[in-house]
Amino acid sequence: MGRTYIVCDPQLCVGCHLCDLVCAGTKEGRFDLKLSSIRTVRVEPVQMLSIPCRACEEPACIKVCPRDALTRRPDTGMIIVDNVKCDGCAWCVEACAFGAVVMNSTTKRVAMCDLCEGLPQPRCIEFCPKGALVLTSPNGVSQRNRERVVSRLLAEWEKERPERRQG
Repeated sequence: MGRTYIVCDPQLCVGCHLCDLVCAGTKEGRFDLKLSSIRTVRVEPVQMLSIPCRACEEPACIKVCPRDALTRRPDTGMIIVDNVKCDGCAWCVEACAFGAVVMNSTTKRVAMCDLCEGLPQPRCIEFCPKGALVLTSPNGVSQRNRERVVSRLLAEWEKERPERRQG
């Protein structure tokens, strides 16, 4: 399957926090935003973005963990937290460039998205009312970015060449 992770399209995200609530409900049995492994944040005054673990190629969180509490699943690339080894020092929280490693306020241990391991698909994707969350890979992200750029270029080209639209 390879390295996969969830990405959020900020053009579609409305900041409803449903992904946060579904995550907490699925993993912790309580609909509490503080218990979610995905975080919805305001990027700009009117733009929201949900941030789950990106399953980095070279995860800084694993490198800095002094207790070897973080490991990578070889099949998905997702980072798994060993709650027996984790003492909640939060070095991994500081090391994550995406802000995707969070502290669970109940267990006082770190939590990260595991793609709802054991379920057919991540619950946040299933319940996102706007379809802003998708499961993808680094190649999938690259392909989507290329498609967006080509669409924008074609739209600009059409504006500059109105005679093309008439023919």
